[in-house]
Amino acid sequence: DVQLQASGGGSVQAGGSLRLSCAASGFTLDVYAICWFRQAPGKEREGVSCISTSDGNTYYADSVKGRFTISSDNAKNTVYLQMNSLKPEDTAVYYCAAGYGTLVGGMGYWGKGTQVTVSS
Repeated sequence: DVQLQASGGGSVQAGGSLRLSCAASGFTLDVYAICWFRQAPGKEREGVSCISTSDGNTYYADSVKGRFTISSDNAKNTVYLQMNSLKPEDTAVYYCAAGYGTLVGGMGYWGKGTQVTVSS
């Protein structure tokens, strides 16, 4: 059974940091791209960052480049999203997903979201 468990969300002030974790089970990380998406109230789900552990490629949305870093620990089958210099506009529910490419439509498996709230 493929499962993704996201954790690490919370409430921080602007400029603060959080690290999200996505623990995968039922497959190894090199099978799929692992991506983080986020969805703010009233907005569409958007891609934040992806990692392909099979070739080391990463993707970042322009809005998070230079502030967020995606990484993986293959031994723990876990992907991390280090979020620094957080802004109020980063407030959203963050989801991790597994699939192909970087778009919502390419993801075949989703974890439950974790709330990130950034106050000004």
